[in-house]
Amino acid sequence: MQHEFKFAGEMIEVTIARDSEYWMLGENRAQVLADGRILVTSSDGTSKFAHSAKVGDVWWIHFDGHIFCIEKSEAGSSNSDSDEGMTAPMPGKILEVKVADGESVESGQLLIIMEAMKMEHRIVAPSDGMVSKVNFSAGDQVQQGDVLVEMVD
Repeated sequence: MQHEFKFAGEMIEVTIARDSEYWMLGENRAQVLADGRILVTSSDGTSKFAHSAKVGDVWWIHFDGHIFCIEKSEAGSSNSDSDEGMTAPMPGKILEVKVADGESVESGQLLIIMEAMKMEHRIVAPSDGMVSKVNFSAGDQVQQGDVLVEMVD
């Protein structure tokens, strides 16, 4: 699956594939261990550990003595000028609603978890603000582009 990340001000496309318990990152193989560490094995057989943490839409990755800040916008997390709300990235089902009308939220806060194409999608607040309206409940089916949550500053 192709993903776009922003690193050092530039957009980078990365192909990530899953092969049983391993994630394939180009010619590298990554395995998430039970303790949360990530074992990365390069094509030459060298293995090193990585650690990651997500803050908002930014992944902080510590690998081989370096820290990388990589930004990936979660699907549906951006505001559109026309609807001023978070939209469904594709048809799916709402699994969990984490906020209510009138609730104050912070940038990056989880608002809704939905399932689409057998994957969980986390809809997060694009900025600090207040939820003006939650348009769907757990169990509801949504279509691509449906406004899930509306916010005001």
